[in-house]
Amino acid sequence: MAALSSEDDRAPVERGALYICPTPLGNLRDMTPRALDALAAADTVCAEDTRVTGKLLAAFGIRARLERLDEASIAAKAQGVVDRVAAGETIAYCSDAGMPGVSDPGQRLIAVARAAGVPVVVLPGPTATATAYVASGFTSPRFYFGGFFPRKAGEQDRTLASLASLDAVLVFYESPRRAAAALAAIARAFPQRRVALCRELTKVHEEVIVEAAPDLARMIAARTEAGEMRGECAIVIDAPGAGEAQAAEAEAEREAQARAAELLAQGDLTKKDVVRALRDEFGLKRNDAYDLVYGVGEAGR
Repeated sequence: MAALSSEDDRAPVERGALYICPTPLGNLRDMTPRALDALAAADTVCAEDTRVTGKLLAAFGIRARLERLDEASIAAKAQGVVDRVAAGETIAYCSDAGMPGVSDPGQRLIAVARAAGVPVVVLPGPTATATAYVASGFTSPRFYFGGFFPRKAGEQDRTLASLASLDAVLVFYESPRRAAAALAAIARAFPQRRVALCRELTKVHEEVIVEAAPDLARMIAARTEAGEMRGECAIVIDAPGAGEAQAAEAEAEREAQARAAELLAQGDLTKKDVVRALRDEFGLKRNDAYDLVYGVGEAGR
């Protein structure tokens, strides 16, 4: 990384640019000087919620023209906002908390701005994704951010199944009302893994709980039933361990053996046909499929 520059070397706020301004997750002291400079200099501050951003600006003595730009309106308004930047207006964008563009409407605004070729200045700052990943204490050097956890049970199961073999920590956002259901789905999919629930990050009542998936699911279900779950949550799932990988391989082998026995029992396929079918269905290497089919055939004699 480059050496730190002195305060005198800071570039002034650029005119005719879109500034993406991260805001504190909860603790106002996490607001950065560069973000404050951009908000103070902007002709307009677009916000996911003008009430939330208005309170933030008031706390720092910034008077600015506020314009709501939320999930319901950004599709219709984004191009107009970008056209104003192209015409020379300096616009800052804030989401409710954290880094705009991470699972919030800012993604669409930035995409339109990039497509139009107008200057986009993304300021670094607070983000719940990285904060939760680090707070979990999990040691994998890789993490996957999945946005908000799916709401429907079938989609939850499909999402987790598709990520089961990924050698990385998994991070999701979730509301306190749905955290118990999300953790129950995770416990079903990954009963051997540790999971961290990070709640109210950077706030007075910040809480990070790390437990085995089934234990955490039971704990949060009880707290939800008692009405004790409040505050936005991030769920962090540890990367798969060696035991889980071995168990998954053993289960896949059992499924392939069962399928081979089923196909051979039909009597209308040769062993070579069954080898080909297993390779297509399970992605097996030729020699592995061959050994499995001929092993099943010998066992059936």
